[in-house]
Amino acid sequence: MSPRCVVHRLGQVGYRQAWSWQQALLKERFRGDAPAPADVCLMLQHPPVYTLGRGASLDHVKFDPMAETAFELIKVDRGGEVTHHAPGQLVVYPIMNLTRAPFKKDLHWYLRQVEQVVIETLGAFDIAGERVDGLTGVWVSDGRHAFPKSKIAAVGTHASKWITMHGFALNVSTDLAGFDRIVPCGLHDKAVSRIQDFRPDVQMVDVEDAVIAAVQNVFQVDVETTTAPPYES
Repeated sequence: MSPRCVVHRLGQVGYRQAWSWQQALLKERFRGDAPAPADVCLMLQHPPVYTLGRGASLDHVKFDPMAETAFELIKVDRGGEVTHHAPGQLVVYPIMNLTRAPFKKDLHWYLRQVEQVVIETLGAFDIAGERVDGLTGVWVSDGRHAFPKSKIAAVGTHASKWITMHGFALNVSTDLAGFDRIVPCGLHDKAVSRIQDFRPDVQMVDVEDAVIAAVQNVFQVDVETTTAPPYES
């Protein structure tokens, strides 16, 4: 029997609220209740915010967070460098127990699966997503930049007791100007792209549907969807 995964389609949610939900979902799974709670994906958009992963360098932040308070900067417990979230970007946080079949207790395997979800999502819109050796995330070749490839999705994760949190951020119709205030993911020689650059008529709901189909296929889970939050405020 495939694991059950509940996808919460949540619209716009503040970063700290979504982070708090992830932490609560992890704690719920740490208790080892029987039957085990279902896996979860939080699917949402954030108001404009910048986040720093573990060990990220402030050298990659081009604004002074103490002086320019309009731009919130949050230090978080995911892997990776600095990134930007804003409306028009689809953010997906899988809370998955990697100790259960058909998953593997292997974070490298898990990261590649997350990237595959993005690649299959892009494929639904006839966009060729690619991996770059030695880097996480998903890239595209669009001929719009001086660089041969641009990043369309950032991936950063964290796991405790083999239960995952954080996930990926896929630029759909995001205003990419927000990335000008940072060195995205600490990479000076890469540009940022979005689905709308390839498919101007794209709708967020269609991208959400494609992500759900890809999660079901890549992770071999039975998906249920809801618009309810995981916890009441």
